[in-house]
Amino acid sequence: MKKADFNRAQPLLIVLLILLLASLSAAAAPSRFLITEHGAKGDGQTMNTAAIQATIDACAAAGGGTVVVPAGTFLSGALFLKPNVSLLIEQNGVLKGSANPDDYPQIKTRWEGVEREFTAALVNADGLRGFSISGTGTIDGSGDAWVKNAQLQRESGATETGPRRGRPRLLGIQNCRKVRLADLRLHNQAVWCLHILYCRDVTVANLTITADHNIPSSDGIDVDSSEKVRIVGCSIDVNDDCISIKSGKDADGLRVNRPSQRILIEKCHFGYGHGGVAMGSETSGGIRRVTVRNCLMDAGNWAPIRFKSQPSRGGVVERITYRNIRLVGTGKAIEFNLAWRMVPPLAPPAAVLPVVRRVRLINVSGTTTVVGDFHGLEGSPITDVKFRRCEVRAQRGLTLEHTRKVDLSGLHMTVKDGPALVQKDDVR
Repeated sequence: MKKADFNRAQPLLIVLLILLLASLSAAAAPSRFLITEHGAKGDGQTMNTAAIQATIDACAAAGGGTVVVPAGTFLSGALFLKPNVSLLIEQNGVLKGSANPDDYPQIKTRWEGVEREFTAALVNADGLRGFSISGTGTIDGSGDAWVKNAQLQRESGATETGPRRGRPRLLGIQNCRKVRLADLRLHNQAVWCLHILYCRDVTVANLTITADHNIPSSDGIDVDSSEKVRIVGCSIDVNDDCISIKSGKDADGLRVNRPSQRILIEKCHFGYGHGGVAMGSETSGGIRRVTVRNCLMDAGNWAPIRFKSQPSRGGVVERITYRNIRLVGTGKAIEFNLAWRMVPPLAPPAAVLPVVRRVRLINVSGTTTVVGDFHGLEGSPITDVKFRRCEVRAQRGLTLEHTRKVDLSGLHMTVKDGPALVQKDDVR
């Protein structure tokens, strides 16, 4: 091509290049699939399970994108995400779970530390990679309605026919990788809110999780035999543990033998709950390398720093650090209990009892009713716990039972009633 011809063709080439780049950019941008375009109605009454699932399926069939829940209240039963599909709940949008057990099929999962068939969650993801569940809207599990229905059933004397069905978790994420859950308000889960099971590379950011204080087992986040999990900037107020780290229970947990590890929890606020960040009670696969830092615990939280297991569990819990924890009016600061909730029928003790060791408590300070208690097992004392720069003001002090190498030199206690420290059968 002659130079003059090239100069004349140059503007056309530039236009073609711009169009090509725009086309590539459009192809790379995630497609949006509005649930209302597939028949969903946000009137709070229409059952939208089929319409929303059809939107998810259409999104997957088109190669992926984002399923969008716009403003409105969209009632639904269990939903199942597909490959390359993310879920976005927009501002003033509410995905609200049905309170009808028939709207939640039984699926293969792990529940309370045992692999079994159990009730599907409201939103389910299994075996997926590289997706998000996010937005400034709300996912509501209708836990208040589940409580009311259970009460009415008890009062009527009615009983379930067939196998007993459990209440649905709000979000069930299992066997997944590279997941982001962000910014949503999660409310009134019927049972556990966010269950992260057998996952890797999960980020949980800026969630607000709340549940009425009469909804049983309404854990905020359960990290279950998963690794490389970061939880940041979340606010949780529920009626059980705000966060619980788990790894299977008893014989089945020992069979699976899969730990929870490399977990970071930071810059979170834990309001009311039975624990702030708890290790256990399902410890059979082991829990290790967990750091909790720069967090506020208040609103009467029962035990912000909590370890719990049973002799039947087995498993090793180690290399756990709580750093820069501020307490404001909690029930206890610390609870270690390796014989937690010993309610019959009890499984026999594991061949190797549960082990808790190498725990560091650094700059834990504030006000609480009781400093706390350590209850190890005679055959497995709690070992190698060190306090550094900790200052706790409480009504009552600290009790140690079946412990070894608990370094209290960095713990300053101001206690109003009774002794600051009580030692029972201590094997230090």
